[in-house]
Amino acid sequence: MPQLIDAPTRIPVPGGKQIDEYVGRANTGTDALSVAHMIAPGGWDEPAQTPQFDEITLVLRGVVRVEHDDGFLDVGAGQAVITKAGETVRYTTPTQDGAEYVAICVPAFAPELSGRADT
Repeated sequence: MPQLIDAPTRIPVPGGKQIDEYVGRANTGTDALSVAHMIAPGGWDEPAQTPQFDEITLVLRGVVRVEHDDGFLDVGAGQAVITKAGETVRYTTPTQDGAEYVAICVPAFAPELSGRADT
């Protein structure tokens, strides 16, 4: 039977970024994958990470910069990027307008799987 998700769970994070998880460990108890809607202000950044999950980032508005070992990739509205488990990446919003995007993680995001030095 289909499961209606009435509302997301807001995940508290520093730096002015808003994370609303629709599917995942926090909102539905799903370990296989997570789907979250993100809004990040202009100039937002986070520490580098080497996650234990693949991540698909679909940008709805603005630009998300993905820094990696060989440089960086700017992903604009209407584009997506896939990062693989074990890759060291860092996400930022380099423009003043910030970004709105959807992140899908396989398996589901968990702080202990993010590979961040601050977790």
